[in-house]
Amino acid sequence: MGGRNCSSVTEFILVGLSDDPELRVFLFLLFLLIYGVTVLANLGMVALIRVSSRLHTPMYFFLSHLSFVDFCYSSTIVPKMLANIINKDKAISFLGCMVQFYLFCTYVITESFLLAVMAYDRFVAICNPLLYMVSMSQKLCRELVSCCYLCGLVCSLIHLCLALEIPSYRSNVINHFFCDLPPLLSLACSDVTMNEVLLFTVATFNETMNTVIILTSYLFIIITILKMHSAEGRHKAFSTCASHLTAIIVFHGTILFIYCRPSSGNGGDADKVATVLYTVVIPMLNPLIYSLRNKDVKEALRKVVGFKLLS
Repeated sequence: MGGRNCSSVTEFILVGLSDDPELRVFLFLLFLLIYGVTVLANLGMVALIRVSSRLHTPMYFFLSHLSFVDFCYSSTIVPKMLANIINKDKAISFLGCMVQFYLFCTYVITESFLLAVMAYDRFVAICNPLLYMVSMSQKLCRELVSCCYLCGLVCSLIHLCLALEIPSYRSNVINHFFCDLPPLLSLACSDVTMNEVLLFTVATFNETMNTVIILTSYLFIIITILKMHSAEGRHKAFSTCASHLTAIIVFHGTILFIYCRPSSGNGGDADKVATVLYTVVIPMLNPLIYSLRNKDVKEALRKVVGFKLLS
């Protein structure tokens, strides 16, 4: 299958990050630790928000879904990556490859829209605080989150359908650590211009739309904060938005680097490093960023832990 002749494939070989035996042990332990923290932090955040009445607000409703999505797309990538680091057999079936790509793409697009929705939520909370709970009703929050998931499912399905139409490949060796679309397209024998144009167009459109929502929301937020007379009020407003802005900058920065440039992401070292950042590191950082910089989350965690100890 790895020759130059074009043929259909039943499985792919994932090259991974490194073939160095000593480095592989280090990478396995490092990514295992990161994934362990990711699972505990994100599922812990979801559980904490559900059990703590203090956190039953629109902002934490969106945050619980962000944590859930982070857990899901990290779990789509990292377990297989860990197995490939320690195993000589790095094969993944054709069906498994397509499923991994579809789930990963769905969760990433969903997270992109969730971050935009969270920016709008902060805009309403800071610019219209008296009408916040009325404007951001439970029904609206559920509808916004449902739209985020729907956008992820539909966009990913379009890419998947076009990928399934590729009849043959010149090799089954993917120079990446998971089944991402750009390195997969680089192996196709047939013309994949439509796939590449669609990938670039959809990624750019989603990023542009979400960036406009985020920038517009924060423009009004900054104007409102600067008009505040209380220094304490300004500090509280800025600290509330700092965590969200940090998550946005890191996530969207890597997405723009990998997908929003023509013929990008063909498995180069720079692309691999950037992909590791948002598939492995960011899902771990998000709950830590929100919890460490958030007094409500720390207070809720303190009460829950204290209650468990007393019980």
